[in-house]
Amino acid sequence: MSIRIFTTLLLISSIIFSCSDDDDFRYQNNFEQSKKAWLDFKEATNNSYTYTTSFDSWIGSHQETEITVSNGEVIKRSYKYTFPYDDTIEDVEWTEEGDQIGSHEEGDEPMTLDQIYGLAETEWLTKKDNTITYFETKNNGMISLCGYVNKDCADDCFRGITIDSIDSL
Repeated sequence: MSIRIFTTLLLISSIIFSCSDDDDFRYQNNFEQSKKAWLDFKEATNNSYTYTTSFDSWIGSHQETEITVSNGEVIKRSYKYTFPYDDTIEDVEWTEEGDQIGSHEEGDEPMTLDQIYGLAETEWLTKKDNTITYFETKNNGMISLCGYVNKDCADDCFRGITIDSIDSL
């Protein structure tokens, strides 16, 4: 009888602990669902797509980067910077293709969505002390916002990515 009770308690304990959230990875279930949506999209589009990222500063500037990926390779990166509240600051706009990709410092890195999901899993969604973590999937289940902010930081502190759109080629 006592072996049966012990076995039952052991089984219940293992179920409880195996179902607990991993404290080192935030939004794990949502991330896994999003990664599945990404892998389905990747297969349906033959890993060929564009995505657009953006960043809005507290001072009013707006940055936008469009990345084009064909068969899993970044083939184009376009960037646009505007500061609508100050006419003395000129807008910046450029496009990189081929060997030029990555030659400008401005804009988001020329990454594939595979690389972005990798950073989300290993950097942006891992538990960090004194941070607030964000994860949203408004692009048909794929990442739209992923990153964190240090609680002690006041301005432009987000570390991660904001993806406004993901479209097939």
